[in-house]
Order: sequence, then structure tokens, then C-alpha cells
Amino acid sequence: MTRDGAERRLRSMTTTTTTEHATIAPVTATPPRGAIDISTPPAASSGSSIWTVTRVIALALTVLETLLLTRFALLLLGANASQALVAFVYGITDPLVRPFQGIFGQPEGPPMVDVAAILAVLFFLLVGALVVAGVRAVTGRRAGPRPTG
Repeated sequence: MTRDGAERRLRSMTTTTTTEHATIAPVTATPPRGAIDISTPPAASSGSSIWTVTRVIALALTVLETLLLTRFALLLLGANASQALVAFVYGITDPLVRPFQGIFGQPEGPPMVDVAAILAVLFFLLVGALVVAGVRAVTGRRAGPRPTG
């Protein structure tokens, strides 16, 4: 094979092609009617700080309510109070339950029903709802993300 033949063969194997690329517009899906929008609002939205405050309040109260319900379940199932995790839950929730102790008589027996914990859960649920409603009333609108467009 000669040098010219090798160069021709190499050129035929390395042919270049050009293709045109079409630009594709982003697709914005319209949610179906009645769907709930769970997207987060843009940071520059005028209601974003109010929305953030209500979300933080709801998160904090949800954590408290979860701890209180955990306390209720541990007492109902007769958990060992000297175990570290159980003692931690009792220690955290005791100040939250103390104001409600003694309102109703404490039933005695192996399954201990903590009525004070249930009252505390209901109380914090109502407090959270009132705080969020108060924020909405002061601002004059809902605290959720504002629709754009």
C-alpha cells in the first residue's frame, strides 16, 4: 500500500458530518383542575417570609405533638422509664404535660392512659392553628405561595 492510498483510506474513515440542533422550548405542565400545588414559592415573593414563618411554626408544633403522642404510647404500653430513650421522651414532655395533670383523674391499671398528654396535644394543636390564623389575619391573605402570572 502506498502512502497516498493510506492517506485516502484514512480520510475516508474520518469524514465529518454537521447536523443542525433544534432548540427545544421548556415544557410547563399545567396541573389538572383541583390539584394541590406543593411547589415552593420563589425567594423574591412578597409573601415568602410570612409563608416561611407559618411553616416553621407548624414544624415546631408538629415535633411537640409527635413527642407528646410518643409519650402517650410509651405510657400506654408500659415502657421502662429507666431506659435512656424513654427517659429522654418523658423528660422533654414532662414540662409540656404538667399544666394538664390533675384536670381529670388518672386511671390506674397496667395500661396507663395519660389523659394529660392527650390534652396537651389538643392544646398545642389549637395554639398552632390560632397562631397561623393570626398571621394570616394580620397580613390580610393566606400564608401559602402566591400564584404567579
